Amino acid sequence: MSSPSVPSRPTLDLRRLTPARVALGRSGASLPTRPLLDFTLDHARARDAVHAAFDAERIIAELGEFGLPFLAARSRAADRADYLRRPDLGRQLEPACAELLAARATVSGRLAIVIGDGLSPTAVHVHAIELLRALLPRLAEPAPVAIGQIIVASGARVALADEIGAILGAAMVVMLVGERPGLSAPDSLGAYLTFAPMPGRTDAERNCVSNIHRAGLSYGEAAFKIAWLVRAGLSRGVTGVALKDESGDPPARIGTALPE
Repeated sequence: MSSPSVPSRPTLDLRRLTPARVALGRSGASLPTRPLLDFTLDHARARDAVHAAFDAERIIAELGEFGLPFLAARSRAADRADYLRRPDLGRQLEPACAELLAARATVSGRLAIVIGDGLSPTAVHVHAIELLRALLPRLAEPAPVAIGQIIVASGARVALADEIGAILGAAMVVMLVGERPGLSAPDSLGAYLTFAPMPGRTDAERNCVSNIHRAGLSYGEAAFKIAWLVRAGLSRGVTGVALKDESGDPPARIGTALPE
């Protein structure tokens, strides 16, 4: 039996620069066994991340260290299967939760933070609290950004934060949510920022800091960008296509005042 063919050196060098599936070789008309098994394993991890149960109670328990008011909420999706089949339900608050949030809207704060399971609860379990540990100190200095509440939302799509932010009367909402798993990153977290949140906002009116995971953006890098966008968005009264990320490279900006 002939051994699997090996791509030429220029293609092999490309594998050092990307986790993408390139230069895998072949065995006859098929992939070699090792790349095939790696693909099957990554595909299974991605599926597991999508179907994982969201441990909202664990997230809420860990939020206690920050000393900020927090509340649990959920969308109109009855369960995970409903959430995956009906994306529209994940964008709407359950009526009882909307009433509860309205009763808590007296808690002042320009910024609301929503932690939602999204399409990868696994990403939220692994990264959300660690990201907050890096982000909150950056929002506290040099001039504090007043944070009203942190909402832990189950069955959440990104747009659910628009309704939550509108009910709470927040000037801006930051949504930390599990991103759609890829074959190289089943636990990628994203942060979506929306100024003047209200139902009906479009993705063009949001900024996104994505690929927050061990092989992507570090917590420090992501926190730096998110904090800059929060301050710049509040100062200019916009997010989305009207607000470009001009934060620069984090190490070069340490000690530099961010926009108020």
